[in-house]
Amino acid sequence: MDPRDLAFAGAAEQARMLADGTITAPGLLDVYLERIGRLDPALRSYRVVLADTARQEAAAAQSRLDAGERLQLLGVPIAIKDDIDVAGEVTTYGSAAHGPARTQDAEVVRLVREAGAVILGKTAVPEMMIWPFTETVTFGATRNPWHTEYTPGGSSGGSGAAVAAGLAPMAVGSDGMGSIRIPSTWCGLFGMKPQRDRVPMAPHDDAWNGLSVNGPMARTVEDAALFLDVTAPGNGFVAAAKRPPGQLRIALSTKVPPLLTARVGKAQRTAVEEAGALLGELGHEVITRDPDYPTTAVYSQAMPRYFRGVYDDVKALPH
Repeated sequence: MDPRDLAFAGAAEQARMLADGTITAPGLLDVYLERIGRLDPALRSYRVVLADTARQEAAAAQSRLDAGERLQLLGVPIAIKDDIDVAGEVTTYGSAAHGPARTQDAEVVRLVREAGAVILGKTAVPEMMIWPFTETVTFGATRNPWHTEYTPGGSSGGSGAAVAAGLAPMAVGSDGMGSIRIPSTWCGLFGMKPQRDRVPMAPHDDAWNGLSVNGPMARTVEDAALFLDVTAPGNGFVAAAKRPPGQLRIALSTKVPPLLTARVGKAQRTAVEEAGALLGELGHEVITRDPDYPTTAVYSQAMPRYFRGVYDDVKALPH
């Protein structure tokens, strides 16, 4: 298979190819390491690439595959956002003031490892994950693979850029106030913020006082469903994703929330309208309706949690 096609095949398809012996885990990893070495100096999607340990994990995965073992992600590489702990690595939160290497994996990392995933590296974030773009004084600016003069968004911008550029088939992000959804949108991916307690947050169970959750950033709905089947087992997300949705009633809006001063550009408005037209052609009912943004609740509930969460994160850093 052409290496570029393989890099963009997606996690679910790669898992199938690994299971049937079409590709090998070390060979798949080499495709990504070659692309990262060639493309990431310009994109800066990774804060650190764990090449040596990834090679060891890929070799071990291949031995298990050769022995007939089959797991959901056995041999599939995955990238981890740099606010999620990986054993043996520091968690920087995009800051130079990070502490020592973590002694154990976060629970979500433990689960993807248990399913056989190979950890590629840790992806870039803005400092303390507080911005909708990914740029720090310490680690530099992450670029959007579609247009390198633009940002991939944030705060899971490194994860978004890595998956969009074919530098990982899937990545773990986190989302408090858009940090998966923004870069997924800006990078042309499928990303979602699961509800609280769907995907484990340990050892940071109440991150940002309940606002922040971990979730998938992927090339397809099937890939994201596979991640959820691994991290929230027993719910049948892959099977559910394959069922026809039936006719949906979908509201389109280009209204900017009142707290923001941004305006919707012409190209973005056109993209929303074209998406609505396509959904209509697929048989769904599409209406135009603006949400009633709860401004008072945002000020009285969401923002205090957000600022207190950032304060707690900063306070936990070495000083």
